[in-house]
Amino acid sequence: MKSQKVDLIIHNAQIHTLDPNNTIYEAIAIKDGKILELGPQRQILNKYSAKESIDAQGKEVYPGFIDAHGHMLMYAKQLLGVDLRGVRSQEELVLRCEQYKATHPNLKFLIGRGWDQTLWADWQMPTNHKLNALFKDIPVCLYRIDGHAALVNEYLIQQSAIVDQLNHIQGGAVVFAKTNLDETTNAAAINITSQLVKQKKINLQDYKPTGVLIDNAVDFVQAYLPNYSKSEYLEALVQVQDELLQYGITGVHEAGIDFEHIAWFKELISKNKLSINIYAMLMDSPKNRAFAAEHGPFEYKNLSIQSFKCFADGALGSRGALLKAPYEDHQNDYGLLLTDVQKMNDLAKFCLEHGYQMNTHSIGDSANALVLSIYEQVFNEKPDHRFRIEHAQILDPKDFLKFSQFAVFPSVQPTHAISDADWAEKRLGIHRLKGAYAYRTLLEKFGMLALGTDFPVEQINPFATIEAALYNPFGETLELEAILRGMTIHAAFAAFQENRIGSLEKGKEATLAILNNPISEQRSQVQNYAWRTFIKGKCVFKLDEL
Repeated sequence: MKSQKVDLIIHNAQIHTLDPNNTIYEAIAIKDGKILELGPQRQILNKYSAKESIDAQGKEVYPGFIDAHGHMLMYAKQLLGVDLRGVRSQEELVLRCEQYKATHPNLKFLIGRGWDQTLWADWQMPTNHKLNALFKDIPVCLYRIDGHAALVNEYLIQQSAIVDQLNHIQGGAVVFAKTNLDETTNAAAINITSQLVKQKKINLQDYKPTGVLIDNAVDFVQAYLPNYSKSEYLEALVQVQDELLQYGITGVHEAGIDFEHIAWFKELISKNKLSINIYAMLMDSPKNRAFAAEHGPFEYKNLSIQSFKCFADGALGSRGALLKAPYEDHQNDYGLLLTDVQKMNDLAKFCLEHGYQMNTHSIGDSANALVLSIYEQVFNEKPDHRFRIEHAQILDPKDFLKFSQFAVFPSVQPTHAISDADWAEKRLGIHRLKGAYAYRTLLEKFGMLALGTDFPVEQINPFATIEAALYNPFGETLELEAILRGMTIHAAFAAFQENRIGSLEKGKEATLAILNNPISEQRSQVQNYAWRTFIKGKCVFKLDEL
């Protein structure tokens, strides 16, 4: 006789718990948003009566996927502006801007994102020549796909007077070209930094800005660039959540928010418009430090704040990644240090003092070595600090062991290996590829690996992450179980949430995804979706209602 009442039973399923034994069950009983029991279908159906029972039709069930490095706010902004993803030339970039202008007759500013010059035939950075003619009296800022460079028009250059401030730009550069060159090409462009100006190694009279700004130089124009309204952002954030849920993604480690955004997320949550688990990393600012000092690790329903985001260097695609030796295809460049060492050390101490985690963006081998040395001191004070390196993309092979020695948690995005495959060797040289995109080695050294997408830099699709990790073009492939753990329990551990989510075990939250198609080790599975997505036992997405 059925004696126990529950809210939900899912049966006729292949429930991959991702518990320590990787147990697979047929049925699950859920009550009050938590897992009451898992077991054989007959046992669960005989023992419990439910308000709702779902026949999963033999489909696979997994813990809700956790994207360990994404940018909901950045993606929301991209949805509001001109979408430049996939443009194949500078001409197509300009065309998309023209089309956007035609559909927005009262345009007062233009913000776009997504261009990637490595997709173009000549691989050259764009210039603002044609944009200047189209947009003479409004500011234009078009971010590169990684956000570490931007193309701005002459109007914004003049408004910000950035050329007059070259002395003050630390961790960034303004791209200039000779005044007598074709204005539509960047072939002979140079990155001008404050060091070059101070050392008087260049005569600025012979150059003009192309409109491309690298890393911290972008900050100098932000004050002169209007932004979208709060209401527009909140609406777009809900759109982003809808897309995440359709893939079975129930949690995101939001990689960098400002103080005002804390209230934004709380408002959406209080109005029951945002149910996804948000683990937000605070940018290092006085307001955010004051917040952390006052509240310590902070939770508001499904919003958790217990970390700071720091940038050691820039991106490889814009040659901002900090390398130990010069770029193979640009012998004068080593990349950029975006945050000085003293400030990074200070942030590490602050995080230790207030129970916060430090998550540092590190792409190049020099940046990774630097951050590992900072984390070494942290480990000596607190072995279970869970400080993270975000990306860990290019490493000197001798530095891999330090991840285990100093308990440094690697957080990586396998789809970067696919995106960079065509040009990484040209940029790095074949010798440096031995320590690049080395996901298997990182997993072997540390024992866990948090996986994310870095959306909207890459596509939001977790099944693309699975395929990229299975078929890493640089050879460092992962086994399917390791990939799935990286998207669930390891990602939860990287956010201090392993006791609540990340695996399907008795007493944990019933946050899970029933997939439309099974996950396999075959290629071309990226079109998969969730059939149903649940957060705390509540269905938040149904594929047949799309």
